[in-house]
Amino acid sequence: MNLAYQSVPLPEDLRKLRTAGDFAGANRLITALLKKDLPHALRQRLEIETHVLDILAHDEYPYSVEAARQLMRERICDFTPDELDALKAEGAADWAFVAGEPCFHRRFFDNLLKTRDDYRKRLLTPEPSERSNQRKEQLDRNVDVMRKDGGRSAEIRLRASIQVKKAFEEAGRRVLVHLPIPRGARQTSKITLLWTSPASKISVAPVDAEQRTVCFETTLAPDSVFWVEYAYCNQLKFVSPDPAAAKSGVYDFCLEEQAPHIRFTPYLRFLLEEILGGETNPLRKARRIYDFITRKVRYSFMPEYAIIENIAEYAAVNLKGDCGVQAILFITLCRMAGVPARWQSGLSVSEFSTGCHDWAEFYVEPWGWLFADPSFGGGAVGSGALDRWNYYFGNLDIFRMAANSAICADFVPPKHQFRADPVDNQTGEVEYEHHALLSYALETTQTLVSFKDGAGFETELK
Repeated sequence: MNLAYQSVPLPEDLRKLRTAGDFAGANRLITALLKKDLPHALRQRLEIETHVLDILAHDEYPYSVEAARQLMRERICDFTPDELDALKAEGAADWAFVAGEPCFHRRFFDNLLKTRDDYRKRLLTPEPSERSNQRKEQLDRNVDVMRKDGGRSAEIRLRASIQVKKAFEEAGRRVLVHLPIPRGARQTSKITLLWTSPASKISVAPVDAEQRTVCFETTLAPDSVFWVEYAYCNQLKFVSPDPAAAKSGVYDFCLEEQAPHIRFTPYLRFLLEEILGGETNPLRKARRIYDFITRKVRYSFMPEYAIIENIAEYAAVNLKGDCGVQAILFITLCRMAGVPARWQSGLSVSEFSTGCHDWAEFYVEPWGWLFADPSFGGGAVGSGALDRWNYYFGNLDIFRMAANSAICADFVPPKHQFRADPVDNQTGEVEYEHHALLSYALETTQTLVSFKDGAGFETELK
C-alpha cells in the first residue's frame, strides 16, 4: 500500500466523524463510499484510513478524563483535578475525542514522567533514576573519548524477538514475519547473522536494503516466538566542522519531497525563512535548523505514526515530537534549504537501556555526510549539557544499531498487508495471508547481549 496517498484529504463528513471519535460511524461511511465509482487516489486514501481507524479503536486513547485523573491521584503527590486540565490545555497530555468524549493517550502519564522533572519529583513511589543518570554519564564519556581519540569503535551483539499476542494468535495460519537487522551503513561493518528461531524458511534482505530485515515464512504454531541474534561493528570518526570551510553546492540527491511526511508546505516555508534569517552558508543553515528543533520542539511520546498525516508539519505546528518526528522535521527543513538530508534509524543500545531510536544525516562539503540527532541534542540542551548538545550536530555515539536508511520503504521480500508502523521498522512486523497485524497485537523485545569497545571495555549480559 502506497502511503503517499495519505496526503489526499479526507471527505468532509469522514473528517468530522474521525475528529469526534465516532470510529464505527467513520467505518460505515468508508464502506458506503467505497461502493461508489471513486478516483483511484481517493479510494487508496480511504483504504488507508480503515487501518488508521483500526488503530484508534484499539485503546490508543483508553483513559477517560476521570480515569486519567484517578491515575494521577494514585501516582502523584497532592494532585488536583485542575492540573490535568492545565496539562491538556498546554499540549502536555495527548488526548483525542473517543465517542464524543475527550480521552487521553495510553502513554500520557509515561510522557509526563519522561519530560517533566516536577512530576517525577512528586511521585508517591519514586522511580529509580540511577540507570538514567548512568546512561547520561555514558553519553558524556563518549563525547570525551571521541574528542580525545578522534574516533571510537565497538563490537555489538544484539538479540530481538516478536510474538503475536494470544488474543490475536491464529495457530495453523500462514504468517510472514519481518525482524530488523543491521544494514551496511557508513559507520557499520562486519555484520553477522548468528542465529534465528524457529527453524523455518527465512530470507535475508541485501545488506544495502533501505529497511533491512530477516523474514520468516511459516505456519504459526501456538505460542510461537520469532528470534534473531546478530553481531556487527560500529566505527566512527570525530568531526568538528568549521562553517568557514563549508562549501556551497547544487545537488541532485536527498532534496526531494516524499509524501506524506516530507512535504514543502506553505507553513514550513514561512518557518524556514524565519529560522534561516537570510543565512546562505550550508553548515550554518543546518545548524540553525538543529538549534530550532532542539530548543523549541519538546520531546513527547507519539501516537502510532500511521495516525499522523504529515509528520514534519505536525512537529512544526505542535512544537512537540519524539525522535523520529524531530528527525523527519530536520530532514524536511534541510532539504527545503538546499542541504541534502536523509534518514537513519534502528536502536539505541547499551547495558542501561535498549530501545527504538531515529536520527538523521545531512550533507555539506568538504566533510560529506554528517550526523544529526535532534532528540538527543534536545535532551542535552534541556539538561544543560551543552557540550553533548553541540556534539550531536555532526557526530553520533557508537551505541546504535542502524537498520533503516529511508522512511516508508519496502521490505525485501515485501510485506503485503498494511504495516504496524508504515513509516519505519525497528521492532518487526507480522502478517497473516489476508489481513494485517498492527502494533496492539504484537509483543517485541530488543536485548543487548554483549558490547566491546576498541579500548577493551567489555560488557556481557545474559
